[in-house]
Amino acid sequence: MIGSLTRRELRVVRRWLPELKLVSGMALGAIFAFCLFAPLSDDACARPHKDKPQATKQEPPRLQQKPAENSEPRIPQQSFSAEARLLEVYRLIGDGKGGNALQKAEQLVRDVPNFQLAQLVYGDLLLSRTKVLPTMGNAPASIAATSQARLEQLREEARRRLSALTEKPPAGALPAQFIAVPPTTKHAIAVDASRSRLYLFENGPNGLQLVADHYASIGRLGSDKSFEGDQRTPLGVYYITSRLDASQLTDFYGAGALPLNYPNEYDRRLGRTGRGIWLHGVPSDSYARSPNSTDGCVALANPELQTILNRVQPRTTPVVIAKSLQWIPPSKAEPERRNLQNLIEGWRVARASGDVTRLMSFYSPQFVSSGKDVNQWRQLLQRDINQLRGHSLQLKDLAILGWRDKSDVLVVTFGEVSDGQRTGALKRQYWGKEGGLWKIFYEGVIG
Repeated sequence: MIGSLTRRELRVVRRWLPELKLVSGMALGAIFAFCLFAPLSDDACARPHKDKPQATKQEPPRLQQKPAENSEPRIPQQSFSAEARLLEVYRLIGDGKGGNALQKAEQLVRDVPNFQLAQLVYGDLLLSRTKVLPTMGNAPASIAATSQARLEQLREEARRRLSALTEKPPAGALPAQFIAVPPTTKHAIAVDASRSRLYLFENGPNGLQLVADHYASIGRLGSDKSFEGDQRTPLGVYYITSRLDASQLTDFYGAGALPLNYPNEYDRRLGRTGRGIWLHGVPSDSYARSPNSTDGCVALANPELQTILNRVQPRTTPVVIAKSLQWIPPSKAEPERRNLQNLIEGWRVARASGDVTRLMSFYSPQFVSSGKDVNQWRQLLQRDINQLRGHSLQLKDLAILGWRDKSDVLVVTFGEVSDGQRTGALKRQYWGKEGGLWKIFYEGVIG
């Protein structure tokens, strides 16, 4: 169940072990065999579908069978709160209520039979009726000997899920990357790769509020993606580009998928390669994947992904993926927010003034956009300024997201609307620090 835990966590769990009674070894063997040998989905994340061409050699596509007329996608009817129920079992164990823990674990595996970690917890609870367990996930030797790697994966999954109980974000705090999010952006997502945790935020009258968090699987070799095929999940600031329903995909993706705009312009500037990074579900014969098991995507249990699919909007929903999220109170971020909003306002005023020389002072000498260098961009800006003919320019729905790794980066998105117009182009800029000053190194229209 919870092998490889900290001493504090083991002390919490071990209190109940001697209390329970004898159980059939044959039943235990069946439970552990299911946990360790049940069909897994720990292979390549980027499985083909009809709209996702493969540039490199892949295994043959999993062909999608044509569904019967009026049929629904094959997504199991699993409890959305399965993880919460598992954590409740942990709580009961910690409180010394072994009998209640066993009852709830048994009901959980009946309701969600493909939740392999829950099956392992149930097996441990039954086995503890015969002896005190030296470690958790204590499968019979004949089974464990042939599946040690899978057993370790389940133990690590248990540890990371349990950390969701003991390492909650500070109340009211937000990831530092969310500098300014406009009211029109209804949701935002942050992924903490080190904790295998995805956080969903809802934007309301009081700003972003954390409304849900879910266990998530990332790349087989961890995070910090650099090149295609490295089996790592990228780190950075991204946006959801589209929504793919289960009917458009093979069963491998479960409830559906939310593709991200990896590589973004900062990734390209650093020479990072790859494609097809999605948030997606798991096959219908699984409940979850082990913490490090994808080719770079972020995978969630189908019931939890479905709640996200039902809420978020493509193009406007940001997704931050960090090795470890830094949480700060909104009040602490306010000075930086004001300074950066003033910076963007300075760019807007220069753009509307018609002074192209003043405007170009905001751009990096290394600026590149759609094959145009900074000199070609100046010519394009001069043409746009001439077309404005003195009309003022407004920026609507300004979003500012920050990122820091090899350098400081801002991802700025806004609607550019001139006087007399109701709508305008949706634009995105990437700013980097050069000599201590913010400069734009990319600008483009979001199609």
